[in-house]
Amino acid sequence: MPMIVRAIGTAGVVAAIGVIWWCAAANHFLSARSRIQSERGQTVVQHGPYRFVRHPLYASRIVLMTGAALTFGSWIALVPAAVIAVLLVLRASLEDRLLTTELPGYREYAKHVPARLVPGLW
Repeated sequence: MPMIVRAIGTAGVVAAIGVIWWCAAANHFLSARSRIQSERGQTVVQHGPYRFVRHPLYASRIVLMTGAALTFGSWIALVPAAVIAVLLVLRASLEDRLLTTELPGYREYAKHVPARLVPGLW
């Protein structure tokens, strides 16, 4: 794999880690499971990276996995990265349905921030 591709992959990894930290700082309701945390008074998070896309953590994970494959210089590593990307797109879609139906204010937020993962695309 050409060195420039590996360098782009490394830049993607660094950027993705930065966005992941930004997500954690902005959203104190992050959880490994998709659920409504009513016991913690969960509200819609609309600041930080959530101003641009509704699921910035998943978007950054996709960039992280793809960037890691490129950084390692492995074309074959792009296969599991693509599978993970598809799974994260599905998870974002399912989580969006959950939040729309169960989290007060999320439907209005989705009108203001229409992009789930990539502004102007999806």
